[in-house]
Amino acid sequence: MQRFSISFMGALLGMSLITGPVEAGGAKVAITRTERCNNLSRQVDEALETHAASTQVTAAKALPRRGNRFCANKKQAQGIRMLANALKLLGVTPIDPDAVTPKTDLQGKETKP
Repeated sequence: MQRFSISFMGALLGMSLITGPVEAGGAKVAITRTERCNNLSRQVDEALETHAASTQVTAAKALPRRGNRFCANKKQAQGIRMLANALKLLGVTPIDPDAVTPKTDLQGKETKP
């Protein structure tokens, strides 16, 4: 009997891992910290190109290197903060993957759908 309950619990756990978090209008896939690091790193790279004339560009260039190092060393929360701070120095709002707002460009201006 105990063998059955253990395998049944394992099956339930497996099914819950497959389905993931569910939101009231459908399924929602949670973004991992590693994915968040990668997304912010790409956003910083784009912002550095488009905001090369910014007065804070030198300070902003140092932060992504440190942030990417934190992300690579399993300290994603610290890396995310560094990358977000680099964007803020450039005057760019970090893209929030969980926000339900109109699409924004790198300068933080709303675009028409």
